[in-house]
Amino acid sequence: MLSPLIPLTLTVAIATLSHADTVVIPTSSFDSYADLETYWNYLYPWGSDHNGSARMVGNSTDHSHISVANGVLTLTATPTSGQGTSSESPHLTIDYFSGTIYAKDDITVDGTDVVGYVVEGEFIAPTAVGTWPAFWLTAVNSWPPEADIGEWKGTQQTWFNTFNTSSEVKSTIVAWPDDGEFHSVKAVLSSIEGDSSDVTIDYYLDNVLQATHVGADFLGAPLYLIIDLQMEGSSGSPGPTGTTTYQIRNVQVTKVTS
Repeated sequence: MLSPLIPLTLTVAIATLSHADTVVIPTSSFDSYADLETYWNYLYPWGSDHNGSARMVGNSTDHSHISVANGVLTLTATPTSGQGTSSESPHLTIDYFSGTIYAKDDITVDGTDVVGYVVEGEFIAPTAVGTWPAFWLTAVNSWPPEADIGEWKGTQQTWFNTFNTSSEVKSTIVAWPDDGEFHSVKAVLSSIEGDSSDVTIDYYLDNVLQATHVGADFLGAPLYLIIDLQMEGSSGSPGPTGTTTYQIRNVQVTKVTS
């Protein structure tokens, strides 16, 4: 019951101030290359290769595989040969050049100053055998933790994955709409009152809650946010013989502070 000495409007204002939202990556980050380079870096945090058969290519003057126009980021994979093997395990033969970016700011829920994050975007994701686009968080210092907000492994499905250890993985797999239109995925990371190590992660497809996972030891762990078009590997092979595109728009990252 409200105290008669405290006006209702003041009470609402106090409640509103209990948490503050700060947009750290706005939906305009793909409006131009200047905007892109304000908020994102080219390639993976560790270089051009990862666990598939695509080598990432792109920089401030080479936009053949990482391009922006009209608020849409397009990652493009094209077949190649004679490139040797990936420098990252499992060291697959490089069959494609493709594109990846990662956010300049890490995402860290510490439970004190930062009690949560909302990470969201809209996607047209390829789902042919051998295509492996993703929108994901992964540990800066040591893997895991990892949270896959969207992962499409060569099927008309998206995977919401939470890696607590290399073998302890929670996966929720849902159908991905087969209409060639943009659809949204979102993760809401929140600290847990009285828990000094874990966070909850709510995963959404088109703003409908699909799953709630517990991220063990995510609290205080800095995470990279990565958008990539990897190929083959876990998505099967052989991959496409022609050009593959992955389109992304309206990515927004919001920090929730106490």
